[in-house]
Amino acid sequence: MSALSAPHFSNDDAARKLIEGIRWPSGPVCSHCGSIDHAYPVTGRAGLYRCAEPECRKDFTCTTGTVMERSKIPLHKWMTAFYLMNASKKGITAHQLHRTLGITYQSAWFLCHRIREAMRDGGLMGPLGSEGKVVEADETYFGKAEELHVSKYRRGRPYTKKGHFKNNRPIVALVERGGNLRSFHMAVVTKENVQAIVKANVAKESRLHTDESKLYWGADEHFATHETVKHSAGEYVRGDVNTNSIEGAISIFKRGMKGVYQHSKEKHLHRYLAEFDFRYNHRVKLGFTDIDRTRAAIKGIEGKRLTYRQPH
Repeated sequence: MSALSAPHFSNDDAARKLIEGIRWPSGPVCSHCGSIDHAYPVTGRAGLYRCAEPECRKDFTCTTGTVMERSKIPLHKWMTAFYLMNASKKGITAHQLHRTLGITYQSAWFLCHRIREAMRDGGLMGPLGSEGKVVEADETYFGKAEELHVSKYRRGRPYTKKGHFKNNRPIVALVERGGNLRSFHMAVVTKENVQAIVKANVAKESRLHTDESKLYWGADEHFATHETVKHSAGEYVRGDVNTNSIEGAISIFKRGMKGVYQHSKEKHLHRYLAEFDFRYNHRVKLGFTDIDRTRAAIKGIEGKRLTYRQPH
């Protein structure tokens, strides 16, 4: 039986009960005052609750205070979109969703960006790695920046390569070997700002593995060890020193962006990175199924809102 045959993919009541069970395992939580299991259902309005706290007494639903708040799209279509975006290793386009769900492209675009926002970790992250653990770091570029990003370290000049204008969108990615991925879009990459990201996101007891890029020179002062492989000399593995995990994660992102999404405005790139990071961090090798990944994404809907409604 297909996973999409589950009731919550075709029935709004079943979808609402699923969301309530994921968000409120101990009973309804008031979105206004935070009281737990101290609300009662409003008669004649399925899914609407009223807080019983005397100083609150406000109404709320399982979508209040989430990326789904005030959406007119049926809940079962939201659940289908959550599942499809989490079951597709390289993503699914808004055009494909609008055809699959029978909604407009604008509505599908609305869904996709809000689901990506739910996948975003919110910045409440501990450092990657620990004593004896390996963290790999690498940088890549995707697409052309819409605006000229000038680095102060180049005295006001744009980046060039062999005399030609170069203004790609830099991305710095970190992965704990066998663990989680963390990616960042940056305006420009310099030794100073790349190492600032690495130091802020990697435990100092970790072993850092990179290629021979000058961006990481001096990193051995901040970590247990800093070991490199020299790609320019054809070296990709030396003992257990390699950057294969981070290069594999980056390749999934680039194949998805080029083959599925094809284009993204720069101001949205961080959400696409969050989407690919989320799926990587909830991959099968870590024990997650498509359903587990979907439920984890639904848990991330709370306290996040996006207000734009049309593609930009």
